[in-house]
Amino acid sequence: MDYDAVADELYALRPEEFTAARAAAVAAARTAGDRELAERIGALRKPSLAAWAGNLLVRSRPGEVEPLLRLGEGLRRAHQDLDGTQLRELSRRQHALIRALSAQTRQLAQEAGHPIGDSVLREVENTLHAVLADPEAAEAWASGRLTKPLSATVGFPAAAEGAGPRRRTPAEAPGRRDGKAEGGRSGTKADDSRSDKKADDRQRRRLAEARQDAAGAERELRTRKDEAAAAKQAAEEAKQQVERLQRRVDELTEELERTRGEHQQASFAERSARERARDADRRLREADRRASTAAARLARLT
Repeated sequence: MDYDAVADELYALRPEEFTAARAAAVAAARTAGDRELAERIGALRKPSLAAWAGNLLVRSRPGEVEPLLRLGEGLRRAHQDLDGTQLRELSRRQHALIRALSAQTRQLAQEAGHPIGDSVLREVENTLHAVLADPEAAEAWASGRLTKPLSATVGFPAAAEGAGPRRRTPAEAPGRRDGKAEGGRSGTKADDSRSDKKADDRQRRRLAEARQDAAGAERELRTRKDEAAAAKQAAEEAKQQVERLQRRVDELTEELERTRGEHQQASFAERSARERARDADRRLREADRRASTAAARLARLT
C-alpha cells in the first residue's frame, strides 16, 4: 500500500464515506504488517463540508488550479513591488475568478449529492482568498487533501483595491536614466504609446473576462432550468404515486369492510349452529332415557 495513493483515494470520497474507508485502509495496512503506515492513515482527519467542496473543485477541475496559483503569485509580487496599477488589475481578476470558482464549487457539490449553503460557500471563498495570499495555503489547497477551510492569516494590504502607484524617486522619474535627464520628447511619445497599448490590453482582458462570466452565467442558468424541470417531473411522478396508493387504500378499505361483514355473518351462523347442536344433544339424551325406560318396562312384563 502507498500512503499518498490511500490519502488521495480517501479525500476523493464523500464526507460520510470517509470514516469507514479510513478504517478499512488502516485494517489493510495492519494485515500487511505495516504498523507505521496504519498509524499515518489513522491520523488522516475527516474533511469538513467546506474542505470537501474545495477538494472536489481541485480534483474535478484540475485546469482551474494553475490559473489561481499564477494569479496568487502575481498578486504577491505586485504587493511586494507596490505596483498600484498592476494591483488594481489583478485584484479585479481575483474577484472574477473567485466568483467563477465559487459557482463551479456549488454546482459540483450539488451534482455530488451535497448541496452547500451560503455559509459553507463563504468558507470556500475564504479558502480561495487564502490560496492567493499565502504560498503554503496554495500548496495545501492544490493537494486536494484539505481537512478544514483555510483563512488568509497574512492577507493582502488594502492597497489591492484603491492604492495608487508608489511614489517614484527622482532617479526613477520618466525621462531619466541612472538619475540623468534625457533630452527630446521621443521618450514621452514612447510612454504614451505604451500606455495606449496597456489600456488596449486591459480592455481586451476585460472583454474576455466579461464574455467568460456571461458564458458561466448562461451555463448556470441552463443547469438551474434542468434542475427545475427535473424537480417538476419528480413532483408529478410523486403525485401520481400518491394517487395510485390512495386508490389502493380505498380498495383495501372497501375489502376490509366487506370482510368484516362476512366475518360477522359467519360468527352469527357459528353461534346458531352451536345452539342447534346443543338442542339436538338434549333431545338425544331424552330419547335415550325414554328408550331405556321402555326397555325396562318390557322386560318386567315378559
